[in-house]
Amino acid sequence: MVVAAVALGAFAAAAAGQTLKSGPAPSDGITPLANSEGASAAFGVGGDTSAAAPEVLTVAQVSDAGVEARKLTNSAQLIANRTARLQQEAAEQAERDRVKYVRPADGAYTSGFGARWGTTHFGVDIAGRFGSPIRAVTDGVVIEAGPASGFGLWVRVQHADGTISVYGHMDSITTREGAKVKAGDQIARMGNRGQSTGTHLHFEVWDSSGRKMNPAPWLATRGIKL
Repeated sequence: MVVAAVALGAFAAAAAGQTLKSGPAPSDGITPLANSEGASAAFGVGGDTSAAAPEVLTVAQVSDAGVEARKLTNSAQLIANRTARLQQEAAEQAERDRVKYVRPADGAYTSGFGARWGTTHFGVDIAGRFGSPIRAVTDGVVIEAGPASGFGLWVRVQHADGTISVYGHMDSITTREGAKVKAGDQIARMGNRGQSTGTHLHFEVWDSSGRKMNPAPWLATRGIKL
């Protein structure tokens, strides 16, 4: 009887154009999705999944990126090198244009080199304002800065050719032994120390052998007038 009923049901389904499938029946209260393709896409099952696939760079693309990176690095290096070269050229030009000799102090030229009051005056005197700057006459190295007999205080600067410039009677010293100075650098302040008759700078020039020369013509040949 049961077999006959099943057979009869199958025959009725076939007549209606349906296929009888075995398996569990759908649960009560669950509504099937109307669009199965949408469901598949939503859950990543079936359908066209190419849009979700990650982009993979080819070897050629990676190589091109490396080439571009190297180009940027090389360009930055070229700019840095050019900037350094321009700065170096500017520094060299500034050095060429820089004043190489200056007057050692501002003021009146009051006494020259030679015989004076029964003795020899081995330098020139420039009278000026107390405390005014005394400057290195040209580039050199300070070889002595401090007390000296007759000078009160003095500074001696040795220059590239061995010549030594000497500055005396200053009120105070603003440099130190071993300092490298350039033409025009302040090394002291004008004063009246030592055997002096008023505020002034006593300036001498010694050659490399220590012989004391007349500073006036030495300065004149270098474009400096007292």
